[in-house]
Amino acid sequence: MNRINHIAIIMDGNGRWGKKKGKSRNFGHLKGVDVIEKLVKKSIKLKIPVLTFYTFSTENWKRPRKEITFLFKLIKQYFDKEINNLVKNDIKINILGNLKPLPVKIRNCLIESMLRTKNSKKIIVNLAINYGSKYEILNAHKQLRRKNTNISLKSFERNLYTKDLPKPDFLIRTGGEKRLSNFLLWQLAYSELYFIKKLWPDFTVSDYIKIIKDFKKVKRNFGNI
Repeated sequence: MNRINHIAIIMDGNGRWGKKKGKSRNFGHLKGVDVIEKLVKKSIKLKIPVLTFYTFSTENWKRPRKEITFLFKLIKQYFDKEINNLVKNDIKINILGNLKPLPVKIRNCLIESMLRTKNSKKIIVNLAINYGSKYEILNAHKQLRRKNTNISLKSFERNLYTKDLPKPDFLIRTGGEKRLSNFLLWQLAYSELYFIKKLWPDFTVSDYIKIIKDFKKVKRNFGNI
């Protein structure tokens, strides 16, 4: 039975869900936060060490300005409200991505949240914000060249955002699309992939448990037989 160390999730379908309900795309993003909270709580009970949520990609800057502003406001409001509970529940927050282009208030909020939870050990929750895997890989290569370090698989991986984390055992993508969308391209090389038709706000803990049970029965060879 496969041990689970890290689950990666692409939360696709928030905007479509909001429109489907006759409301705004932002309404879908708001509801999507509830699903994240439920999965984190269940993962703690299941003793899953690491979760990574694709929160805002480098390509998401192409979206309407109002939607981007809402997303950043939603992130800040959540941490302003819940940071004490995150500390209390021993949840470590980690951000994967380039924080420099983010609005100052959001950047400071995320940095503060990481600092406040840095000693938490029950679970690591990674939020990929302003994250793009191609940029991450290119940046790792640049760092190695700048350090004049010998490039190997190990040295390369030590310069990725996920340098201190196990590779994802599997990826879940909701929303019906079957692509990686520039997410953890290096890290997902041998991960199992689960593509779900449900839109993210409709994804349930029961769906999550079903995938976990399925994964535990998968035979993983990693190129062997």
